[in-house]
Amino acid sequence: MQDKRMGRSYYVSGCNKIMTYPIVSFFLGFLLDFLFGDPYFLPHPIRFIGRLIQLVEKGLRRNRNGNKNGKTEILQGIGMVVIVLISVVSIVWLLLLVSYRLHPYIGLAVEAFMTYQILAMKCLKVESMKVYECLREGHLEKARIRVSRIVGRDTQCLDEEGIIKAAIETVAENTSDGVIAPMFYLALGGPVLGFFYKAVNTMDSMVGYKNDNYMYFGRAAAKLDDFVNFIPSRISAVLMIGASFFLGKGFSTKEAFTIYKRDRKKHASPNAGQTEAVCAGALGIILGGDASYFGKMVKKPYIGEELQKVNYEDIKKANGLMYLTAFLFEALCLLFMFLIRRGV
Repeated sequence: MQDKRMGRSYYVSGCNKIMTYPIVSFFLGFLLDFLFGDPYFLPHPIRFIGRLIQLVEKGLRRNRNGNKNGKTEILQGIGMVVIVLISVVSIVWLLLLVSYRLHPYIGLAVEAFMTYQILAMKCLKVESMKVYECLREGHLEKARIRVSRIVGRDTQCLDEEGIIKAAIETVAENTSDGVIAPMFYLALGGPVLGFFYKAVNTMDSMVGYKNDNYMYFGRAAAKLDDFVNFIPSRISAVLMIGASFFLGKGFSTKEAFTIYKRDRKKHASPNAGQTEAVCAGALGIILGGDASYFGKMVKKPYIGEELQKVNYEDIKKANGLMYLTAFLFEALCLLFMFLIRRGV
């Protein structure tokens, strides 16, 4: 009887350790991203996902030959989404399974590294601050080149104000897409669900355009991206409002909340407007407005109130807002994961 009790105690202890690994890996992954960001000398897994998307698209549309059939292209787009997601999820799950079977600590290391690769907080700050540095030093053309690497719009004709707005809007939108949403899915399902989200997000960024080439083919990816970002974008907005309170001078919590209520639905995306409205209100500036994409001018409403002229220092402030929002959500996720482990 004593041996059975000892065996059961050892089993329970082992299970508790295994259940702790996702919490530890989640924290370590966040810490690694905070400290190092994306090392440029390492191939990023998102590049492999992007290459997979290109290969699947090419295979599905090889007989297109200029003949566009909306229904067929919608079905092909759905097929691409299914193939890419099954492939990505299967590979990630298999890598984690093999790693943990080799040794629990190897599994922990692999899971932490995957978590680190899924997050984009430091990278977003580094790239947007390169735009800030160029503007501060008066290098407008360099700033255009830098901002073109983090936005989807045409940048060659942007003036200084347009460059600043583009950088801030990217930081605001990606506070949800690149930080909070990945953390949300990582907390719920680890790297498997985290890479599921990143695959959806990458497909949307590559084919989710309303142009002649992707109007139908990219529809499934775009709709799925809207769906998976619905909850995280709203969590991001609420946390950003809270973060603006703690950041003090230079940020208005009242305006953040007011502009959020008034302007969050002005954006064409049902999700991007959530964080952009909060950011515009918190900084007391106007974002949005018409923008050029692939040589075509797109009419876009303004978001926010011009309580002050937009300034390149606002890029730094937007990053501060993103960072504190991320830290708040990290704490909430760790608490959630701990309570789930405790069976609460």
